[in-house]
Amino acid sequence: MGVLTHDEFFARLADIFTGPKTKGHGAIFLTQKRLTYGQDQPQQQQQPPSSSPDQPSPDQPPPPAGSFPDLAPPTQPYPILIRATNGKGKTARDRKVKLSTVVQPDEIEAFFARYAEVCKSGMAALKPRDRTKRKAKAKKKKAGGA
Repeated sequence: MGVLTHDEFFARLADIFTGPKTKGHGAIFLTQKRLTYGQDQPQQQQQPPSSSPDQPSPDQPPPPAGSFPDLAPPTQPYPILIRATNGKGKTARDRKVKLSTVVQPDEIEAFFARYAEVCKSGMAALKPRDRTKRKAKAKKKKAGGA
């Protein structure tokens, strides 16, 4: 799974949305998160709590913001990592499609306008989940209990 350009991402995302339409079922997962690569300090490993004297006590002030890079305000906005997958699990790993792209802060508005358009057009044609069995079961349970 490499990082795609925005055009490639949208083209392949549209293909992911057409998959469940033709097969009648499926799931699509869309995720986004802040991309924080290239931090100045390496992350420190978590150590289990112990009763050693070098551990800070609750009445001591917290460590300075420099020891935790996420606590300090960023000097510039972070890019966003957008991912999409067709939801194929362990049994169908060979058919699983993973897409990702990185959106820079100055491209966010244009990207999300196009992203919303692609998602709306893809989701409009998806088949809604059949819930008649669940409704019939709830109705039967309600009638039997009264």
